[in-house]
Amino acid sequence: MTKEKEHRKIYTREFKLQALDMAETSGKSVAQIEDELGLAPGMMYRWKRQFKQVGKEAFQHKGKLADQEDELKRLRRENEQLKEERDILKTALSIFSRGQK
Repeated sequence: MTKEKEHRKIYTREFKLQALDMAETSGKSVAQIEDELGLAPGMMYRWKRQFKQVGKEAFQHKGKLADQEDELKRLRRENEQLKEERDILKTALSIFSRGQK
């Protein structure tokens, strides 16, 4: 018995914002809106929580991409600092080795 892999639906940022706006202004329940839009139960609550936590930056990236970008920036800065320290040590080594000849 082979089970086909279900594909996750990907919603655009605009769609999510419009759905949240609809929930605020339409007077319908969140469950009704989720049903009308074909969303999984609880999806809008998740989007609402994300929007509340992050604000304007919500839904800019797919999943954990924002965290990964922050980590990448941090690692790049750290890499540059380590390169500078290595270059300083190389220079110091060459200075000290000249004095011993």
